[in-house]
Amino acid sequence: MKRSASTVTLGLVQTSCSANPAENLKKTLAQVERCAKAGAQVISTQELFRSQYFCQNEDHANFKLAESIPGPSTDAFCKLAKKHKVVIIASLFEKRASGLYHNTAAIIDADGSLLGIYRKMHIPDDPHYYEKFYFAPGDTGFMSVPTSRLDVGPLVCWDQWYPEAARLTALAGAQVLFYPTAIGWLDGEEEVHRAQYESWDTMLRSHAIANGVFVAAVNRVGHETGDIRGQAASGPGLEFWGGSFLCDPFGRVLATATHLSTDIDYRPVSDGEMAAALARASGAGRRLPARRVEALRI
Repeated sequence: MKRSASTVTLGLVQTSCSANPAENLKKTLAQVERCAKAGAQVISTQELFRSQYFCQNEDHANFKLAESIPGPSTDAFCKLAKKHKVVIIASLFEKRASGLYHNTAAIIDADGSLLGIYRKMHIPDDPHYYEKFYFAPGDTGFMSVPTSRLDVGPLVCWDQWYPEAARLTALAGAQVLFYPTAIGWLDGEEEVHRAQYESWDTMLRSHAIANGVFVAAVNRVGHETGDIRGQAASGPGLEFWGGSFLCDPFGRVLATATHLSTDIDYRPVSDGEMAAALARASGAGRRLPARRVEALRI
């Protein structure tokens, strides 16, 4: 695919979410447009931006939040992508069929076409992260999606804890791994908050180093109780720590958002910078062909 620029500016949209899904969609569309007008050419939303993080409890009513792909949200993003000639990675609650739902990233090219989807492969089931109640594991496999700007490697949140997800996506040809994310602190665990954040940050940067790719993590921010139109989950809620960032193949953070408020990261990455970083990054270009896949047996 012919690339239209020698420098690609990445935009990461980090927002807080209200109890009103329509308002959240409107807000995110506005932030994506603001990002595009500021010069971003590849823009990613956070995970499940259309609502507060509803997986804090198990409630059948929350399945009403799901939508088809293509559907209303992808239609809106396709229109926006075409208007501003930008690539968009949008994280959505997908209704594939009655009783079959996925946590899905839609990849939209700068001409407004829906290039494909990635369905989250690794599904957590932890306190206040009851995703297995809502989402079936993905069946798309790990992939690289060639766009008019760069080769996008879509992954979603919990995939970040699995090195094989990053490795297989990088081997497919991705230049940047995008992780739309919803991760935060549980009230009452303050003594481990810093360790939790640092482990998340370290894990993501390690994927960049091990695979010779750029990594973009896009998290939400703010305190949430899983409130959907006035119906909140029981318990104290989660404090999403924001801190969205982009790092290079050395694991160096190139841009980062705050931990406290809605924010947008912008970072231009030139073809030369990308090529040089990929060539130098800890020998990753030499390590990948040297894998001993025949030994990867249990």
